[in-house]
Amino acid sequence: MDSVTVSAPAKINLGLHVLPKRNDGYHGIESIFTTVNLFDELQVSLVKGKGSCTVSCQGMELPAQNTITAAYKAFCVLTGMEQSVSVSLTKCIPSGGGLGGGSSDASSFIQSIDSLFGTHLDAVSFETIASKVGSDVFFFTHALLEAGEGKPYAAIVEGRGEHVSAIPARNDFTVLLLFPGVQVSTAEAYRWVDEDAVSDETVRLPLAQLYSMGVHAWTFKNDFTPCVVRRCPVIGKALADLRQNGADFVEMSGSGSTVYGVFERRECALRAQQNLSSKWKVMVL
Repeated sequence: MDSVTVSAPAKINLGLHVLPKRNDGYHGIESIFTTVNLFDELQVSLVKGKGSCTVSCQGMELPAQNTITAAYKAFCVLTGMEQSVSVSLTKCIPSGGGLGGGSSDASSFIQSIDSLFGTHLDAVSFETIASKVGSDVFFFTHALLEAGEGKPYAAIVEGRGEHVSAIPARNDFTVLLLFPGVQVSTAEAYRWVDEDAVSDETVRLPLAQLYSMGVHAWTFKNDFTPCVVRRCPVIGKALADLRQNGADFVEMSGSGSTVYGVFERRECALRAQQNLSSKWKVMVL
């Protein structure tokens, strides 16, 4: 086998509590991550040579140093493998949107070269590589190992992202993604949270308890949202439009900028998509 083609899913966050910065410089988080039916596609091929990973990308400009090349380097250090590879990446998940596209691409790439090289890594090895690439890679690695490619997966994610506890994925609601047309830097968003340092005395229900409730009763909160909306008012307008078009729950994913509406009835999501499509880029999943 010289080539494999795999899909890499996006995720949304249902609630995201940002904890104070730790001694290692990272913030802890508490969140539910759930995959959604929006995918990048990677074709990974063995090529002649040693120590090289070249990535060609359709859909957007990709920097020479990216999550896939970082994953390749970490994989080679761990395994001692040096075979060169090429990657043809078709991007459908927007960059800088809080949907985890780069992390998902890295995770799917690691699985691909493990298969191509026949290294048969265990879960600990996958997580070791994930730790060298990015915090969200842990979640997508668990999704692939525990659910499999293309299968729905949800988990409570804690720590810097390394603590992933699977929960039953739900399929009784429809998600509408809205892309406001701006990018938000994750590093900047964390800095804004630190700068604003707003005291939140709200009692938060346990994430798993909230997730089990009807969508209309969800009170998930994303600590990034007020900080990001303050700097990017267009995101606040996007959230308001989702509410006005009947979403049962609305929030921003990750550090933004993508926002989403969750609908208990799919026909309501489709109607909202029709109403909003002249103003925003929207997608029903």
